[in-house]
Amino acid sequence: MNEFYHDGHRRWQDRFDTRRLADRLLERIVSDRIDDEDRAFIESRDMFFLATVDADGLPQCSYKGGDPGFVRVLDAQTIAFPNYDGNGMYLSMGNLQANAHVGMLFIDWESPQRLRLNGVARATESDPLLEAFTGAQFVVRVEVRHLFANCGRYIHRMQLVERSKFVPRPHALTPVPDWKKGDFVNDVLPANDPARRT
Repeated sequence: MNEFYHDGHRRWQDRFDTRRLADRLLERIVSDRIDDEDRAFIESRDMFFLATVDADGLPQCSYKGGDPGFVRVLDAQTIAFPNYDGNGMYLSMGNLQANAHVGMLFIDWESPQRLRLNGVARATESDPLLEAFTGAQFVVRVEVRHLFANCGRYIHRMQLVERSKFVPRPHALTPVPDWKKGDFVNDVLPANDPARRT
């Protein structure tokens, strides 16, 4: 865990006299292992935010959503999630080819509670879990480097109204989003895109 704080962190900690607090939190709450409570929390989430950076250090932050359980804890140091069809830009997933380090933020809007996971990701089309994720293009596995609960006091309390109808589900036809039916993309859609059949 020695690499957890760098000089930039320490400058702000020293400026606001929080170095001792930061060191205590690192000692007590930051781990490189997923325990049973963390597993239950991660696997109950239906969304998370994913942070990546490209080869030049330019960031991307993306929302990843699915049904609860779409992120699976494989063991104490590994999680996996599917990559579903998106807009075809592959900004976050492409970044993994240049820099495999990721940050993930899981939030329970109703409790409120959140969990941060930092790790190293690898995406592959030949992952044995691929068939277990309906509609997945490929699977991303993340090896945990740092995992810690984060204070939820600034999380706005919200409730789920409806899960997205676009999440791939077994034995159900996933609808085509309206934007893919537009004339401006019609001629450039991939040959196997379901929007070509509408």
